[in-house]
Amino acid sequence: MTETEVDARLRELARVPVLLVACDYDGTLAPIIDNPDEARPTRESVAALRQLAAMPDTHVAVISGRALRDLAALSRLPEEIHLVGSHGTEFDVGFADDLSLEQRGRRRRVLEVLNDIARRDHGFIIEPKPAGVAFHYRKADPEIAGQAVEEVLRGPGKWDGVHIKTGKMVVELSVLDLNKGEALDRLRADVSAEAVVFAGDDATDEDAFTRLAGPDLGLKVGSGPTLARARLDDPQAVAQVLALLARRRRAWLMGEHALPIERHSLLSDQRTVALVTTDASVNWMCHPRADSPAVFAGLLGGARAGHFSIRRHDDSPPISHRYLEGTMIVETRWSDVTVTDYLDCSDGRPTEPAGRTNLIRAIDGTGRIRIEFAPRLDFGRAPTGLHVTDDGLEVWGAAETMILLAPGVPWDIQGDGPHQTAVAEIQLDGTPLKLVLRLGVHGRPYRSDLSEADRRQVTERHWQDWAQELALPAVASGEVERSALVLKALCHQPSGAMMAAATTSLPEVMGGVRNWDYRYCWPRDASLSAAALVALGSCQEACDLLDWVLDRVEHLPSPEQLRPVYPLVGDEALPEAVLPELAGYAGSRPVRIGNAAEHQVQLDVFGPVVDLAWRLCEAEVTLTQRHWEVVKAVVGAVAARWHEPDHGIWEERRPPRHHVHSKVMCWMAVDRAIKIAQRLDPELASYWRPLRHQIAADVVENGWSEQRHSYTTAYGSDDLDASLLWIGLSGLLPATDTRFVSTLKAVESDLRDGHTVYRYRHDDGLPGIEGGFLICTSWLIEAYVLIGQLDDARALFDRYLDLCGPTGLLPEQYDPATERLLGNHPQAYSHLGLVNAAIALSAVNGG
Repeated sequence: MTETEVDARLRELARVPVLLVACDYDGTLAPIIDNPDEARPTRESVAALRQLAAMPDTHVAVISGRALRDLAALSRLPEEIHLVGSHGTEFDVGFADDLSLEQRGRRRRVLEVLNDIARRDHGFIIEPKPAGVAFHYRKADPEIAGQAVEEVLRGPGKWDGVHIKTGKMVVELSVLDLNKGEALDRLRADVSAEAVVFAGDDATDEDAFTRLAGPDLGLKVGSGPTLARARLDDPQAVAQVLALLARRRRAWLMGEHALPIERHSLLSDQRTVALVTTDASVNWMCHPRADSPAVFAGLLGGARAGHFSIRRHDDSPPISHRYLEGTMIVETRWSDVTVTDYLDCSDGRPTEPAGRTNLIRAIDGTGRIRIEFAPRLDFGRAPTGLHVTDDGLEVWGAAETMILLAPGVPWDIQGDGPHQTAVAEIQLDGTPLKLVLRLGVHGRPYRSDLSEADRRQVTERHWQDWAQELALPAVASGEVERSALVLKALCHQPSGAMMAAATTSLPEVMGGVRNWDYRYCWPRDASLSAAALVALGSCQEACDLLDWVLDRVEHLPSPEQLRPVYPLVGDEALPEAVLPELAGYAGSRPVRIGNAAEHQVQLDVFGPVVDLAWRLCEAEVTLTQRHWEVVKAVVGAVAARWHEPDHGIWEERRPPRHHVHSKVMCWMAVDRAIKIAQRLDPELASYWRPLRHQIAADVVENGWSEQRHSYTTAYGSDDLDASLLWIGLSGLLPATDTRFVSTLKAVESDLRDGHTVYRYRHDDGLPGIEGGFLICTSWLIEAYVLIGQLDDARALFDRYLDLCGPTGLLPEQYDPATERLLGNHPQAYSHLGLVNAAIALSAVNGG
């Protein structure tokens, strides 16, 4: 391999999910010297091996001909590095205790004979090992050494049960027949490595080189015939390669230079979504739906996981990045270049169930730009090829046709492991350049009669016409409009479902494991989102969602079996899986797809669904008979199950408990159903009232803790969580009730930290301390308004607004310790919370 090829292979190996790095010792980590007892590893190699061993899913080993005890004493490497001695036979000190009496006797006789031969010249060195003896002749007279080696090979080397290994100026006789190749295989299996790097200089290292295949890399140090694919000059070159590998692996694993989450803007055509960074790189997009596999996943794996970037040739940062007013169209501007990005809402009706998407990137100006088009199918798990056509590029390997229309762009196709990337550098001359990525073409012609300007105008009207009909509150009307647009953009219009967030696995703890897939529809979350839009005067999303819920219920034996979470289309299961190929945002692993919460019992789902139906009634929207049947069925489900324990709103992965919030939501379902029935069936309202009273009485009696002077998370517990505020927000207790006020004060004292509120503080069984939940902050703002603490409400709301990203978007959480926004983005909860808090403040005098 050439130096360039080795460099490329190291880049690929740095991104392997589980990597094993193994080396010989003498001649590889340490230089060959006359006295083997003084051979020390180079300082640079030790530093690189330590760094690699400290990285997640990265394993390091030294496989040497030396005895294990001597190797450990001489190398002084940390315990995180696997040491294997005696050419692969010695994994543990004391392993020779397992030798048979016959083998021990044979080794003793070999040692006696070699000691006799060694007495002929003071340059011979005998190195006893647990299962053999090494005969070193580097310092001996060459003529005497030749005779001695011949005698060793013809003498004890011919004995039954004695195995010979020859190296540089050494012959080793062992009573075990193991080698470095077998040791490498064992290590690979023990750590489940998906690729191996092995470096060695000696003939005995060839046993290891023979075991390398596929993505593995063998590095021969020095001269001589070898099966290794690449060669290094000396131990200093080994140190340089190890250091380079360590730097690149750290960059991949830790996501160095990860752009802050809030500096990503959402694009949507209400069939799928994409995220574009403040420097005009599309680094997240799934197809054909938002919960489908990603085509661009750079957000979770860096540029090599897929991106579509446009930048000035000198990499200078843009001077602005904004939404066009009242739209989901993003404009990124430099002094001499402007990029306008949107998902086309003109090509076919948004209600088409087929996955057809056009990502349009319109470039205007006179500057010099560099375009990189690097799709990576199925999160990068499927090889992705590119083919240059007359009018652009075609993506090879996809199940459906994917085409980038880019007439006149001179593409250079570059390899990146199993994938290809298209690169172009262009000097703009003022003529607009239009890039259209068409996904899911299905043989339908592209409507060339619609210019890019026409498509942009139709897309603008799609969003602006809707936004202009909103009844915005007096408080933070601009931020509320943007939040409403985000909620609208998270609607999957063909089905009526509303996703919880546009992404998966953005971390709740930076570098931690609290990484979940939120690209699905939770009936609870979606109902709360739709209710916020109803409060702003937009009811169609709520009607569509209730139709979607009805479709789910009608496929069940009973509404009691309504799952906590569903895909955007259909009822398929969402098995949770890990994508080891992706390093995660800023090294936060694992990256998950699917969500195991679908198997939980979450009884709080019923309350928001019926509350949404009631809000439609209040808005003078006539419920259909089918919707009314859903309400009645849900009340029946509440009657059957409200008294059971569940996993609660926070989906803790621990045994079910009697969560107060879940009981309150069951009460709210019955309460709102009674209000609807008073309009549609008064007799049924009378029938349901005892059930409403029974649930309320149970919560009031069993949820209260005299010790905490507050309601608590679950019956009989002492811990608090922010969802307890719903005991007043729902109306179960009046705002003037001292128990609600006391609960509010307890939540404020225990869970508020500056301008964020944690959902809870108790141990939930997962490592790391997550950030505060933004929706919990909004609940506290609403609760402050409810009890009349308006100054506190306004002050906290102002700080809530301060957290919005440069285009007004919010992820799930905020960590006051690191001052970083965390979690999936943009998060429906955070935006519906902003809307509801603004409405509450606007409703009070002086708001």
